[in-house]
Amino acid sequence: MNQNQNQEAECCPPVDTERWQHKTHVWENKPFIKGAMPLFFHMPFPWKITRLIMGLWGKAEAAGAVPDMKDFILLACDPSPWKGEYYLAVTKEVPDAENVALSGTYISKVFDGPFNAVPKYIKEMNAYLKEQGKAAQTYYFYYTTCPKCAKKYGHNYIIAFAQVG
Repeated sequence: MNQNQNQEAECCPPVDTERWQHKTHVWENKPFIKGAMPLFFHMPFPWKITRLIMGLWGKAEAAGAVPDMKDFILLACDPSPWKGEYYLAVTKEVPDAENVALSGTYISKVFDGPFNAVPKYIKEMNAYLKEQGKAAQTYYFYYTTCPKCAKKYGHNYIIAFAQVG
């Protein structure tokens, strides 16, 4: 591979926003592996998040539990300003990983903008849910692209998943 091809290599695949915009997902014991890391006022440390995601991915790969890319989901949840939790969808239980299963009804909505606008997205999502006669119990976010790929694609899609049941 020449240097030009390497620079254009796809890191994060393009996102099919139609698949996620205003959709309801009913999960019954959907398998994920979980990782956690420290945050500073909800801000991850770039070197730590890369290490965490690569670690989760490596465990899933070693176990043969990596989903098709069309089914790839990496959810993020901040239970506090100091701790982030990350959930990588897998196809089966992964040895030597924290296996968790998510169940419930989730509504997803796509946003396009900066990572630090999540509080604004939550307000917009709450308004959307209220129109539907629902309220969020928990929020998870799927940050679909790294900053480099967001710049390359011209979009920074962030998908909010609100657990409503």
